[in-house]
Order: sequence, then C-alpha cells, then structure tokens
Amino acid sequence: MLNTSAEKGTRFRIEGAHDADIGKNSVQRYSLQKNDNFILMVDANNVELVLDHKLDRETQREINLPLTAVDGGSPQRSSTVMIHVTVLDANDNAPVFSQAVYKASIPENSPLNTVVVRVSATDADEGVNGEVSYDFGHVSDIDEKVFSIDFKTGEIRVIGATDFEKKNAFELPVIANDGLGLSSSAKVYIELTDENDNAPVVYLKSLSNPIPENAQTGTEVGIINVQDRDSENNRQVRCSIQQGVPFKLVPSIKNYYSLVTTGQLDRELVSDYNITITLSVADINDNPPVFEEQSYSAYVSENNKPGSTLCSVSARDPDWRQNGTVVYSLLAGEVNGAPVSSYLSVNGDTGVIHAVRSFDYEQFRSFKVHVMARDNGSPPLSSNVTVSVFISDVNDNSPQILYPSPEGNSFMTELVPKAAHGGSLVSKVIAVDADSGQNAWLSYQIVKSTDPGLFTIGVHSGEIRTHRDISESDSTKQNLVVAVKDNGQPSLSATCSMYLLISDNLAEVPELKDLSYNESNSKLTSYLIIALASVSTFFLTFIIIILGLRFCRRRKPRLLFDGAVAIPSGYLPPNYADVDGTGTLRSTYNYDAYLTTGSRTSDFKFVTSYNDNTMQTLGKINRSAAPFSRVSPLSWFLLLKTIILW
Repeated sequence: MLNTSAEKGTRFRIEGAHDADIGKNSVQRYSLQKNDNFILMVDANNVELVLDHKLDRETQREINLPLTAVDGGSPQRSSTVMIHVTVLDANDNAPVFSQAVYKASIPENSPLNTVVVRVSATDADEGVNGEVSYDFGHVSDIDEKVFSIDFKTGEIRVIGATDFEKKNAFELPVIANDGLGLSSSAKVYIELTDENDNAPVVYLKSLSNPIPENAQTGTEVGIINVQDRDSENNRQVRCSIQQGVPFKLVPSIKNYYSLVTTGQLDRELVSDYNITITLSVADINDNPPVFEEQSYSAYVSENNKPGSTLCSVSARDPDWRQNGTVVYSLLAGEVNGAPVSSYLSVNGDTGVIHAVRSFDYEQFRSFKVHVMARDNGSPPLSSNVTVSVFISDVNDNSPQILYPSPEGNSFMTELVPKAAHGGSLVSKVIAVDADSGQNAWLSYQIVKSTDPGLFTIGVHSGEIRTHRDISESDSTKQNLVVAVKDNGQPSLSATCSMYLLISDNLAEVPELKDLSYNESNSKLTSYLIIALASVSTFFLTFIIIILGLRFCRRRKPRLLFDGAVAIPSGYLPPNYADVDGTGTLRSTYNYDAYLTTGSRTSDFKFVTSYNDNTMQTLGKINRSAAPFSRVSPLSWFLLLKTIILW
C-alpha cells in the first residue's frame, strides 16, 4: 500500500526470487512490465521499485505490476509474480462547487424556514477527506439574521424578516470545507421581489382656510401629496373625493394633486365641508392564474358515454376585474396520433373536463393532457397544469380460444392411446382474454361429453386428462364440449368442441366421416362440378365450330359446279404429262374436266406436269388441309377427356 502523497524517486524494496541452482543457472535478471508509475532497479541482490511518476488515487486506485525473474540456464527458466499496489488516499483535493455563482429570487415577507437555494460541492477524496461541510463567509450582522445555511446539506433558508423596502438584494459568500481543512468558496446572490404590502399615505402640503364664498370656480384651495413605499406598479395610486361637494382633485406633477372648487360657494347654505380623500391602488395584470393543485388525475371506466364528466380544474388570479378573470382551454397535442381535442374538451368558464369519445382500455390505459388557464389582462398571463386520465377495465371481451378452433365446422381430433391410465394428459385447451385483472382470469369446464366420467379438465390450466383408465367398453369416438369463462362481472364465456379417438393409430379407425361434416369438401365438389361443366361447354362449342367448317367446305363445290358446267381451259394448267408415263401423248394437249351435281367427292387428282412450280403449289394446298380433314370428332373428344382426367 502506497500513499498518494509519495514523492517521485521514492524506493520500495521487494524480496528477490530464490533459485535452488547455483552459478549461471541461478537468477540472473529481473524484468518489470512497462507502466506509467514505476521502474525497476536491481543492485546486487537488492530489487527495488522506484516511483517514477506521482500516484493519484482519484485516477487509479490499484496498480498490478507483473515482475519476472529469469535464470541463465539452458533451457532458460523463469517465474512471474504479480505485485499488487493499493494507492491510499491523501487529502489532496479541495471541495469543488457545482457553480461559482448561485442566483435566487424570493418575494419579500417570505415565511420563515423557506428554502431559498441549495449549494452543492463535491470532493474527489474519500473518507473523512471527502466529507464536505458548508458555512457562510464574512457576512454582515443583518444578513446573518435573515438567512442561515445548513452545514451538511448546503440549504440556505429564511430565518428573519425580508423587507423589500429596507433591503432588496443580498450577497452571501459560501465556503465548503473538507474534513482536513481544504476549502473552496462560491457566491450566492438573493433578490427580493416587491409585494404590495404598503398602503398609500396622504400629505396635505397647503390649505386655504377659510375660503371666501365669492371664490371663483376653479380656485385652488389646497395641495395634496400621495406617497407609497412600494415600487413600480405597486406604487401607482388613484385619488378621489366623495360625491356631492363643490370640489375636485386635479393631478398636477407626479403624486401631487390640487383641490379646486367646481361651483359657487354660499356660506349661508353650507358653512363647512368635511372632505374625505380616498386612495386606491390601480390594478395591473401582474399575476398569472395559479391552479389550486400541481396536477390533476381523472379516472374513467372504458366504454363511457361521450360527454361524461371526468374532473374539473380550478385556478385563481388575485388581480382585479378582467385581469383576474380566468378562461380555460386545452393545449394542442396528440393522443395515440389523434388530436387531444378528439378525446377531451374543457369548459372555458368552469374548468370542467368532459370526454368527447368512448374510451377503450385495450387500446390505451392512460394518457396526459395539458390545460391552460389564461386571464383577460393585457397582455394576458397564463399557466398550465397536467391532467392525467386513467382508464379502468370493464369485462367487455369474451375469452378467445386459440386451440382447438371454436368454430363448429372445424375438425380437431386427438388420439388417446387405449392403454392410457387415469391422469394421463390427452390435450389442452388454450385461450386468452383481452381484458386485464380479474376480468382476464379464465376457468375451464367440460359442459358436455360422450362419457361424462372418462375425462376431466384443469379448472385453471385447461389440460384435458383421463379421469380413469381406458377400458374396452368405452366408445372409440369421444366428443367433448369445453366452456371457457372469465372472472368478470358479468362473466363472459366461449365454447369449443374437442373430438377424441381412443385408438393407437388412425389405421384402426375405419372412417372419420361421421365425426364432423367438413363444409370445405362440399365447396370443393361444387367447384369441380362448375369446372367440369365449363370445360364441357367449351368442348361442345369447339365441336360445333369444327362441324360447321367441314360443312362449309363440302357445300362449296356444289355451289360452284351445279349441273354439268365446263371449266374453262384457261383455269387449269395448260401442259400435262402422260398418265401412264408411256410418252405417246404430247405435252401440249389440254384436258377438260366435268363434275356432276350429285358428286360428293371434293378431291381432284392432277397429273404430273412439267411445270414444277405450279403443281408444287397445288400439292402444298392439299397437304396442308389434309391433317385437319382426317381428324374425327371422336378423336377430339377422347383427347379432351384425357386432359380433364389428368
């Protein structure tokens, strides 16, 4: 352990390493891992750590130094030891204030023990070296009677009368001391704000008495001076006299008034006048509205009726007339992305807050709005308050069954082994409830079953178990209807069906059709019928078109060659070769063909011509039409049927 106050160059001897070997096989040298604070000095058999840089506990409280001893043998051997250095604290740090200057303001005539400001200083040292206490520096006797400071917390409090008219500002030096004498200082400036705590005083500077009864109207009778010890707006006054006297006050210079006559005086009628001067302070809008509470809370049940009252806020303004009239409004903002005005409204005159819509606990459970109270002064002053709205849950959500599906047309089947013993887990009903609290506490109950004594369900877990061992007499098909209820008032519930098969595998069950009618199969059958009808219609249409085309092709020769009509020789190619190929006919001979009306053959065989281009063209026409003419409607039907079945 080393003290943080150790000076540079201080040596610390450490025990050397021991080696059972001798000579060069013994310890030959030492090495210290490089660090910022220590170096290693080895002299003969002395091993010392030398402080190269001063220690600072506040920067590093502990230092680990690996020291290695190496012998001179072959192979070379070494050993390492860890030197753990703990830096002890020294009082080398003075307290430090969080601010060099503190400023505060309080109204005059503040109550005793009012906290004005709190100063704070910290000391990086620890223990008694880091304990900070507070005290005033040199202050006057007057200031010492007005303020005090707590030596532990640093709170400055009011202990005497604060009068703005006597002294409106204070400068207090504050000192922070640690446990062993180090200190630092800061300054605290305290200003007093004026309150209207002084009444105006009237001074009669001059008075003409008695007054001649023949004095002219407007004759100055006396001069009055008005003084108020308050400052600024609090010293503004209005002067007036009672009605029904032939005098009035006329302002002259600042705070001076002249008392002058306003009519003819007649001593025989009135010989004496007793004039009362009334002074009132003119009000200005110097006070903002103040809410009676720092924050407000409103509680409402979900599914409330729009327009229902949630709570009311109230603010007071000590100013006079319109300067003290308070108007309430909601500050602009959003609740769940919607304007706050779509959730709440506030009566501008009374401060009563109403719900604009019905709230849903499952959407949001609370939200905050800000209400502003503004007076009608010029310029207007205002203040804000936070209103927290808490929505309570009602039981408006039925339990939702996740497994099995609660729909009646669903087909949920569980297998139960034939060898299942009593208490065996068969299945589990899983349900949730969107409500909260006791409204979301769920309980499970079997309301209907094929064999009432065979299965039970956990009231709170929803686990379906066998109540007894499975026997051969038990029906293979078991149907359970499970009800799930919440704990709300009134309670809401949901039901589901669970189909159980007592079998070791599905192969042992001949059919499952009678367990549940699957409406989707019926829908699939309907879709297949519609598809088959559509394809059949398309097929019939296609056949009709094919037959129509063939009929048109057969009708064409009859229309062209009705009766024995000779085809002009120019219509056929002029040159033909001998049919038999004997070469006895000349190629320049032409042949005329005749077709009878009753002919049903549309084919015409041309002989081979020496004009290759012409005959090749006709041959292509016949070949392109031949495939379609040879495919029968029966073949098309068989092909389309194969496609549909596939």
